[in-house]
Amino acid sequence: MKELEVTYISSMLEHKRQPLLSKAAFLRRQLRFLAATSVFVSVSLAVGVAGYMHFAGFTFIDAFLNASMILGGMGPMGELPNDAAKWFASFYALFSGIALLGSVAVILTPLVHRMMHALHLDDEDRS
Repeated sequence: MKELEVTYISSMLEHKRQPLLSKAAFLRRQLRFLAATSVFVSVSLAVGVAGYMHFAGFTFIDAFLNASMILGGMGPMGELPNDAAKWFASFYALFSGIALLGSVAVILTPLVHRMMHALHLDDEDRS
């Protein structure tokens, strides 16, 4: 299983011994990573909207506002009417914090990899 993971990851990013990607290929890679993150954020937002509508009884626009504010790391906007809504908001906020950090990491991966590749940084050279 470990070999499969390494093979999959190595097929996404070039090895240090391979030449630097062209700008066009790099932009295509960056757009792929951005698209994957956009799908993840959209699904996360939909879960938040559905949860606020179900547990808090919010209208769509209020649920969208609260879910997007929490998912973006800003915090809730409305008063939560019951304990079920507060439980949902608590777990959604915890999930959203991790999702925000993970999304930023995925978006930055191609750029950081390209910078590291261009500089030819190698752990063996440092020691």
